[in-house]
Amino acid sequence: MTDQPELYHEPGSTWWPVLWGPVFAAAGAAVEATTGPVHGLAWLLVGIGLMVAAVVWVSARRKVCSVQLTPKTLRQGREMLDVRRIAQVEDVGVPMGARVLGGGLSVPRTFTGVPLKLDDGTTVLAWARDGEALSGALARLVRSANGSEGR
Repeated sequence: MTDQPELYHEPGSTWWPVLWGPVFAAAGAAVEATTGPVHGLAWLLVGIGLMVAAVVWVSARRKVCSVQLTPKTLRQGREMLDVRRIAQVEDVGVPMGARVLGGGLSVPRTFTGVPLKLDDGTTVLAWARDGEALSGALARLVRSANGSEGR
């Protein structure tokens, strides 16, 4: 899969939230410095603790909420879908109880659902922060695979 060009990609999260812990600890130490002695070891431990928690959170988001589209596969979180299985992207309604790709019960918060009709007639719900961009990339890919660019 690494040799395939990426047609669309969302990482799920950036790494900058890891800096929140040290920044909050430094701010706490600065406020404490205005009122008396600074407990440097305590603030260091607080900063490290918050940083470790953020690393866990960011790495989980990067696994569960990432989106990648190549000419052969659509990856939604940990689920892979072969692009050849996608029959239709445009004008697809979302039936009640449509399966959400990636294994969740619903589309992740702050993401937009992109309904896809598969070759077996079922409808699934893909998702992305920029749903229009993912939908457009998928539509172009499906049109070119079907040999009907002018559809």
